Amino acid sequence: MRLEIAITSIGGWRTMGFDEEWAQLRAEAAERHDASMRLNQLPADQGGSGGGGGKLASTPAEKNAAANTIDTELLTKTQTAGKHADEATNSAAGALGGWATGTALKKVQTTWEGQVKTLMGRLSKERDGLRGTVTTLGGVDADRGSRIRQVKSPFAEYN
Repeated sequence: MRLEIAITSIGGWRTMGFDEEWAQLRAEAAERHDASMRLNQLPADQGGSGGGGGKLASTPAEKNAAANTIDTELLTKTQTAGKHADEATNSAAGALGGWATGTALKKVQTTWEGQVKTLMGRLSKERDGLRGTVTTLGGVDADRGSRIRQVKSPFAEYN
């Protein structure tokens, strides 16, 4: 937030409060008719169209592929990296036993283990969420299709 200082008519100093500044900024924006700040779309020069109507860009196959990547690559590699860091830190902390550095390394290791565990949990939740979405959306699609097929057209008897 910027504060502007103005000289009053009596010669004293006065600061512009938030409400005054906000009103001034709104008035300036209205004068410019500036609508370039839109949070619901990309700017036109970046491929935005200014409206909805796009297709859902994710398919069940893509979701399953992402879930499999999390399962087979990210979780495995994260766990391996976590174990490698544990071994290296244990070795360094043991070598520096009795020193403040050794104690600090033990504390770092405890923090690291917690972070790895949190990341592994988050990756697992994302994987499960992707797989759950495939199941849920597939069930919704099947249900809607079933309901649509049950609708009888009044013109069916004229076929």
